[in-house]
Amino acid sequence: MSRVFFRPEGAWVGDVIPFRQDGVFHLWYLYEDRAVPSTGMPWHLVTTTDFVDFVDHGLAVPSGGPDAEDFNVYTGSVVRDDDGLAHLFSTAQNPRRLGADGRPLQLVAHATSADGLSEWVKHPEHTFGATEGFESGDWRDPFVFRDGDVWRMLVAARHANGPERRRGTIAQLISTDLESWTPTRPFWDPRRYIAHECPDVFRWGEWWYLVYSEFSDAFCTRYRMASSPDGPWLAPEQDTVDARAFYAAKTVERDGRRFFVGWISTREGDSDDGAWQWAGTMSALEADQNPDGTLAFRLPDELLASFSVRVESGLPALPASLVGADRFAQIVGDVDLPDAYLLTAEIDIAEGTEEVGLLVRASADGDEGGAIRLEPRRDRVVFDRWPRTRIGGEQWQISGDVPFVLERPCRLAPGRHRIEIIAEGDILVAVVDRQIALSTRLHRRAGERIGFFVNGGAAELLSLVVRTRS
Repeated sequence: MSRVFFRPEGAWVGDVIPFRQDGVFHLWYLYEDRAVPSTGMPWHLVTTTDFVDFVDHGLAVPSGGPDAEDFNVYTGSVVRDDDGLAHLFSTAQNPRRLGADGRPLQLVAHATSADGLSEWVKHPEHTFGATEGFESGDWRDPFVFRDGDVWRMLVAARHANGPERRRGTIAQLISTDLESWTPTRPFWDPRRYIAHECPDVFRWGEWWYLVYSEFSDAFCTRYRMASSPDGPWLAPEQDTVDARAFYAAKTVERDGRRFFVGWISTREGDSDDGAWQWAGTMSALEADQNPDGTLAFRLPDELLASFSVRVESGLPALPASLVGADRFAQIVGDVDLPDAYLLTAEIDIAEGTEEVGLLVRASADGDEGGAIRLEPRRDRVVFDRWPRTRIGGEQWQISGDVPFVLERPCRLAPGRHRIEIIAEGDILVAVVDRQIALSTRLHRRAGERIGFFVNGGAAELLSLVVRTRS
């Protein structure tokens, strides 16, 4: 079965470890089969040149087995030294191997490959755990990068002391040979989060960027900026990459372009009301660097170009204006769209408008389905859906106090705005003005129509094109 977004058959994608070699993106990922009892976490590998077509290479780094320290091979990074030898650093964990605090030990493990990134030789003699002052059960996601004559390793760690929910830090070690590591001061120590998962650092022009994922404030991937890898690390006005459903993004570069590769979470029971789960479907966003150094996030052009066959939207001739100064106004298409498509729309929003947006997977009357809603007064874009959860049999017993499902801050001045939406199965990824990305799941498909709506104001749908793949 052809997919827009990669997911292995019968399993799910956890954290992705991206690496580029000879123009090819190697995307190792934590292979989550959700088996009970667990059989251990291995790394699997897919490769791609364009984030459109993927080659699944299957098992890449196996679990060490039930008794091994690397029963679970968790997140890490891959680098190549000056002699061409590839080094793989990962997190080794076995729930039966406990530390002094009674929690499973998390360790940094090392492997090498001299044959083109396929056969990895593990070096258990190089494995090490948390250094003094850090919790032994939080010592994971080693990220290694070159800085002049030394290698730096960043580790998602927690201080052994301090307020429980603010011990998270990014520990740092240095090395000259990628084998022996010397602890040094933390790379970033904000005393703000429980943990900073999947740290990633890169330089782009005059700026350095630190990427991390956290689950104590908003459960998302964030980034910071600095003029030096030694900081200080500044928070941009909009410091999130996406919203709740897109997590653990790490980056890879090619030809001056930077891609953030993460996963779109599944929901328990494949239900819109189910809890968000760990692991899901692989997804990539491309970053653009704004003039002030901040980052914009959008769908890769190659992915957009793969939708080359135009199909009817079912909407009336455009442009079409809607005026709803004190009411809700909409137009809904009269044809069902395919399972996977790209929708590209241009909307002109009048000054003072409260809400405007697009309906997706909607019923014929537009009353049920999903919505990408722009809210200029609040400078945000949200994903919403109807119907809401019912908590009883009475008319008022619905989740009417839940204003939306997910949101992103988004500058929405009066005038023209561009929206791109890729829909495939239960996945929706929307991008506004090639700046703000919002990924989500929509399991309940009320229909296959699309629509345009305004609430409290006026807007004009200047153009809307729907394309699918050949």
